[in-house]
Amino acid sequence: MKFKNDKYKKARGGYSRLLNITCRECGSSVCEYQKDGSGSLKRMYLDRIIEPKSSIRRKDLRCLNGHLIGVRIIYKKENRQAFRIFVDSVIKKNIKF
Repeated sequence: MKFKNDKYKKARGGYSRLLNITCRECGSSVCEYQKDGSGSLKRMYLDRIIEPKSSIRRKDLRCLNGHLIGVRIIYKKENRQAFRIFVDSVIKKNIKF
């Protein structure tokens, strides 16, 4: 797996990591995600989601058991589609490779 290396990664300091995102309520896997930069996970950009377990074409992001994780937005600062993640709705773990 190769990280995406574009202007968004460079704008956040060039630091990336791969995260396994799981639902906090049921523990089911949601997706793998390339997080650029430091800080908490507030948004998940659609172009950084890798191997989604459920559909990312809908207006909201849900786990396989139907728990609501986030809603689709357009991040105006960069004009990018993303999911705004609700506080404490996911558990994230670094993937080492």
